[in-house]
Amino acid sequence: MPENTHGHPEPSYLEYQGKHKGLKAWIFSTDHKRIGLLYLYTILTFFGIGLLIGLLMKLELIAPGQTIMGPDTYNRFFTLHGVIMIFVVVIPGLPAVFGNFVMPIQIGAPDVAFPRLNLLSWWIYILGILLVLSSLLTGGGAPDTGWTFYAPYSFETGTNMLPAVLGAFTLGFSSILTGLNFIVTIHRMRAPGMSWFKMPLFPWALYGTGWIQLLATPVVGITLLMIVAERTLGIGFFDPDLGGDPILYQHLFWIYSHPAVYIMILPAMGAISEILPAFARKTIFGYRAIVISTLMIAFVGYFVWGHHMFTSGMSGTALYTFSLLTFIVAIPSAIKVFNWISTLHKASINVQTPFYWAISFIFVFMVGGLTGLILGSLATDVHVHDTAFVVGHFHYIVFGGTGFAFLGAMHYWFPKIYGRMYNARRANLGWLIFFIGFNALYSPMFYLGVAGMARRYYDYLPEFHSGNIISSIGAYVMATGLVIIVVNLILGARRGEKAEANPWGGKTLEWSVPSPPPLENFEKIPVVTREPYDYSA
Repeated sequence: MPENTHGHPEPSYLEYQGKHKGLKAWIFSTDHKRIGLLYLYTILTFFGIGLLIGLLMKLELIAPGQTIMGPDTYNRFFTLHGVIMIFVVVIPGLPAVFGNFVMPIQIGAPDVAFPRLNLLSWWIYILGILLVLSSLLTGGGAPDTGWTFYAPYSFETGTNMLPAVLGAFTLGFSSILTGLNFIVTIHRMRAPGMSWFKMPLFPWALYGTGWIQLLATPVVGITLLMIVAERTLGIGFFDPDLGGDPILYQHLFWIYSHPAVYIMILPAMGAISEILPAFARKTIFGYRAIVISTLMIAFVGYFVWGHHMFTSGMSGTALYTFSLLTFIVAIPSAIKVFNWISTLHKASINVQTPFYWAISFIFVFMVGGLTGLILGSLATDVHVHDTAFVVGHFHYIVFGGTGFAFLGAMHYWFPKIYGRMYNARRANLGWLIFFIGFNALYSPMFYLGVAGMARRYYDYLPEFHSGNIISSIGAYVMATGLVIIVVNLILGARRGEKAEANPWGGKTLEWSVPSPPPLENFEKIPVVTREPYDYSA
C-alpha cells in the first residue's frame, strides 16, 4: 500500500471515510471510484426490476391467448421495461460505472475534472428514476405508450405520462453532465507523456461517447418537453387536429435515439478492446484504425436516424440517403471486428472468464450488425418492419452487445475494484448458461419476424407458438445464468481470495496501482513513456 506525505499508509477508496461515516460517506463522496460504484449498485438494482418485468412478459407469450395478463397490463409492462432498461440501465451503464471508476486511472489522473459535478450527475440520475417510478403510484397508473412515447398517443392516453416523460428528461440531463465531465477530463488531465495516441482505447471510446451525450441528448430533452407542453397546454406541435405533425416527433426522437445506440455500444467496444489484448498477451492490432473507427461511428451515427422510419412516408431521396448512410456506418464497426480477430491471430491466449465474455460479445454483435443491414435495406425492411425481427436485432445489439461487454468488464476489472477474486469455475458456468439462454431467447425472434409476427402484442396466432415457447424458455435459462453470475460476484467481493495488483498481466495504468486503488489513485502522477498495449516488454 503506498504511503502518503506523512509516512502513513494511504487508505484505499473502500476504507476512506473523510468527514462522513457510513452511507453518507458514499452518497456525499466526490471520489470518482465511489461514484462509479453508486452507479453500479443502482443500475444492477433496476436491471433486476427490468429483468423481472421482461420475464413476466415472456411468461405471457409462452402460449397463445391470455396467460397471466391482459393487453392493458402488457402495454404498461412493455413501457416500464423499455424505459428502465434503456434510460436507467443501458445508456448510463458502461460510461457511468467503468468510465467513472477506471478511466481517470487509465489516463493517470487523480480524479475527474469536476468531482462535484460528477456527484451531482448521480443525484440527478436518482431524481430521474424517482420521477419515472412515481408514475406507478399516482393517478392513471403506469404509462402504456412504449419507451418511445410516440405522438399523438403519448398526449392522448389516460395513463400517467408526465412523470415518466419528465423522468426520462431528467435522466438525459445526468447523461449530458457525465459526457461533459469525461470530455474535459480526457482533454485536460492526461498524465505527462500520454499523447492522444498513447491513450488506452477505453478512454477513446468514452471520448467519442461524451460528444454524442453532449450534442445529441439535448434534442431528446427538448422533444420530451414538447410532449409535456402538448399534454398540458395543447400547443399542437405534433397534434394533426391543431396543424401539428406526428412524423416530426419521430424525426426528433430518433435524431437522438439512434446516436444513443452508440452511447450504449461505443463504451462496450472500448471495454472489449481492453480485454482482448490483455488475454491475447499481444499488442492490439490496428490501434489507430480502432481510434479512427470510434470517431467515425460517433460522427456518422448522427445521420442515420431515418432508417427507423422507412415506412412512415418519407421521400424517395431521403429513403435512399438514409439507407446508404446505414450501410456506411457499418464499415467502422466491421473494422473493429476485423482488428479484434486479428489481435487473436497467432496469440498466446490466456483463456479466463473475461475472455469468454469478449469472444461471445463479438459473436452476438456480429449477429446484431448483420441483421441490422437487413433492416437498413429498403426492400427487406418493408417486410420485417415492426415485427419480432426488429426485437431480436435490437436486443442482440443493445442487450447482447452492451450487456456482454458490461459483464465482461465487470469480470475484468472486478479484482481492481474490490481487491478480491471471484470463483472462476462458477463464473464460467454462469457465462455458459447465460450465453445459451440469450441465444435461445432472441434468435427465434428472427424467424418469427420473417414469418410475420408483429411486435408489442400480448397475443399471437397459433402458428407462432413454437418460436415463442423456445424464446420464453430461453429467457428463464438466461436469468438462471445471471443469478449464478451475480451471486458469484457478491461472494467474491465479500470473501474471495485477495487479488494481486495485476492478476491478468494488463499493461494499462490501472494495473500499476494497488487493488483496490488508493484514494487519489497514484502516490505520484506517472510519466508515460510507452504505448498502452506494449506486450513486447
